Amino acid sequence: MSPNDIGTTAFDRIVSKLTTAENDVTAGKMMSAPGLKCGDKIFAFRAKQGMGFRLGREFDLDAHGSIDFEPLNPFKTKGPLKGWYIVADKQRDAWEALARSALAFTRTL
Repeated sequence: MSPNDIGTTAFDRIVSKLTTAENDVTAGKMMSAPGLKCGDKIFAFRAKQGMGFRLGREFDLDAHGSIDFEPLNPFKTKGPLKGWYIVADKQRDAWEALARSALAFTRTL
């Protein structure tokens, strides 16, 4: 199994877990990538080599130890999307907790 397949399997497991446990969570799309929605708002998605999370501008990145957060920057001529971060496949063990944090944040919007 390739590293990308392992990340996709981890993502699919999180989608299944959250869509089953949370009444307001459904599968959705972020641009063309598979994602998770709360109501009509995307809060997490499968990136090419990781998972993206809407954690908000106030999210304390330093409080999460050795997780490497990369700002989501899908545009060539604009800056990164504020409050959105990508966490690489190699740190997929942190994804479920981050997805739950992203869900909690999105519920406040």
